[in-house]
Amino acid sequence: MAGGEVVGVNSLTGELWVSVKDGNRYFRWMLNRHYSARKYKDNRKVRLSVGPGNKLLLMTVDGQAIFAWRKFIDDAVPKQTGVNCAVFRNEGDYLSSNLILEAEKIAWKQWPGERLYTYVDETKLPQGKRPGYCFECAGWIRLPYRTKSGKLVFEKQELSREVVTVK
Repeated sequence: MAGGEVVGVNSLTGELWVSVKDGNRYFRWMLNRHYSARKYKDNRKVRLSVGPGNKLLLMTVDGQAIFAWRKFIDDAVPKQTGVNCAVFRNEGDYLSSNLILEAEKIAWKQWPGERLYTYVDETKLPQGKRPGYCFECAGWIRLPYRTKSGKLVFEKQELSREVVTVK
């Protein structure tokens, strides 16, 4: 994948994720097929993929999956804190839960110890698809509440890296 920095490596297959800049046309092209893609009412071309804040956009080296992490002041109700998975889309052969696990490692390198969270709008999913299933398979927890707009909330906490000595 030209124009990206390799930031995550799958020990079985070699390079997996590359970081790309917001505005990367391949990332945007894939994002346009995601249910959360924003479109202007006047049909202007959307150039950036993720809103303001500290962000990290990832694309698999084969260009078949995208992932965007974003740390920002979230105005959702109830209030969420941590690093938000703003978008995840997999159109390739990789198992989605494995892609999520690899993307988590990259996020925790950039934001150590931060809570990760995402929203899922089950009304936008195909009939019969279990909302958030790939996140659950990657160890994420579905929280017992929804946002004010009705979206499901999933989260994952980094396991403590403290070393405990036994005497």
